[in-house]
Amino acid sequence: MSDLLGLEDAQARLLALAPQLPGEGVAAEAALGRRLAADLHAARTQPPADLSAMDGYALGPGEGPWHVAGESRAGAPHAAALGAGEAVRVSTGAVVPEGADRVLLQEDAVREGDTVTAAGLPPPGRHIRPRGFDFRTGDLLLPRGTRITPARLALALAGGHGAVTVTRRLRVTVMDSGDELSADPAACLPHQIPASNAAMIAAMLAPLGCEVTRIGPVPDDRDALAAALVQAEGADLLVTSGGASVGDHDLIKPALAAWGAGTAFWKVAIKPGKPLLVATRGTQVILGLPGNPVSSFVTAILFALPLVRAATGDPDPLPRAVTMTAGEDLPPTERRREFLRAVVEGGRVRLAGSQDSSALAALAAADALIDRPAGSGAVSAGEAVPVFLLQNG
Repeated sequence: MSDLLGLEDAQARLLALAPQLPGEGVAAEAALGRRLAADLHAARTQPPADLSAMDGYALGPGEGPWHVAGESRAGAPHAAALGAGEAVRVSTGAVVPEGADRVLLQEDAVREGDTVTAAGLPPPGRHIRPRGFDFRTGDLLLPRGTRITPARLALALAGGHGAVTVTRRLRVTVMDSGDELSADPAACLPHQIPASNAAMIAAMLAPLGCEVTRIGPVPDDRDALAAALVQAEGADLLVTSGGASVGDHDLIKPALAAWGAGTAFWKVAIKPGKPLLVATRGTQVILGLPGNPVSSFVTAILFALPLVRAATGDPDPLPRAVTMTAGEDLPPTERRREFLRAVVEGGRVRLAGSQDSSALAALAAADALIDRPAGSGAVSAGEAVPVFLLQNG
């Protein structure tokens, strides 16, 4: 086991290899889900003037009564300043005229003709949104690396930006390999299984804003692998599934070496997922995931997704554990750190079913991974355990 890297060490080594992507300008609405490649500063002040927060009357100096000199509507301000004893009818979002120092709520106003009095006079400044209270020209709206969400899109637009600079989309090629894989899940021979890993991994990566291309399934043949790797020439990241272990037909390592890739590290002290392979070819990163579907899924969560997040500018790319209560007894662990597929029910977490690395039914049911340190004792139901929550439902 001395040749196996610990999880955090392996993650740190991988993230240090993350491709450095350039920025590109896109329409703000096209940036949804992507990350800023540069700080975004306000190009305007919001609100641009003092605005009314309520429907009512903007009041000039004095304690009333006030003469109603006009109206200020949203988008149609009252042009003249207010003097003592003057007021204007004002709607929510409308500009508060110069000279007004408060807004009298409509329900607190008594109006007769062009004269209004107050049932209760609000204090100065009440119900006015002052100019620039949200942000001012030059303020930092969103720092570099921020992911554009719907609310942040609204902020960018409100800040005067019809276009923003985001990190170029990461080009990812996903390839699965193995003689046992069938491209058609409805037409498998007795010695075959449907190829599902590449589709699964591509589906995990797509929400991160990647441009994902799939190759395969590729047979366990050096020439076939060499031809497939040529198709990945333009990828920033190549993710393979299968063929990275130590069997006679595990040919990914020699195929990558022949392609010009050098191994950065191989094997991590986790279960499932021990035969993880990381290599580089120029600026390209190659991430070789195990072929068993659960191992492929878990290593994608712990390595592939963080690498993509880091490459696209996420300042905090690693998954974070939360503490939950074990809903059942858990056995002790051995020499590798284990990630158990689990289900969260009523604030407790229990095993999802079989923990075999090929058990897709249990994986599909899981919405969490229980993190069990290497060499740890048994856990009793009711004890606290660290858990990685999955968006798997």
